[in-house]
Amino acid sequence: MFFDNAATLDLLTRALILDPLAVLWATFTVQIVGLRSFSKMTAFDFIITIATGSLLANAAVATEWPAFLQSAVAMSALLAFQALLAWFRRKSSAVRDLLSNEPVILFRNGKFERETMARVRIAEDDIWAKMREANALELAKVQAVVLETTGDISVLHGDVLEDRILTGVRDPDAG
Repeated sequence: MFFDNAATLDLLTRALILDPLAVLWATFTVQIVGLRSFSKMTAFDFIITIATGSLLANAAVATEWPAFLQSAVAMSALLAFQALLAWFRRKSSAVRDLLSNEPVILFRNGKFERETMARVRIAEDDIWAKMREANALELAKVQAVVLETTGDISVLHGDVLEDRILTGVRDPDAG
């Protein structure tokens, strides 16, 4: 790519030039598309983040300029597609339903929601671990544990839980 007769020199030169170029290109593209690019709002966002990382790695180890450019353009295309889908998601409930998971309550009022836990494949031990991670010191103060659309688990603990905090969360007790 840079030095035809010196493989080691070519390898080092590619690493020192293509890595920063690929990172700069990804940064530039994210600046245009927006900060949501690497969020985990939906499973789709998470997949785009992983795919972008893979393309960044491909660009960084490209052995020919066309391969580097293909990865760079693919990164931009993925991020632009994500931005377009985010726009459609805001405008259309059908697209939002298609691309988004619904957050669900796993624990509330001192009891595990076992049917929900089985459906989303979360074990009781996972919830206990998340409670400890959230520094929940009194089980009586754990108001709810929610599996978020991102796959993260939120532990809501304290003296009071306002209903508005659970806006959009599927509550098995609500029917």
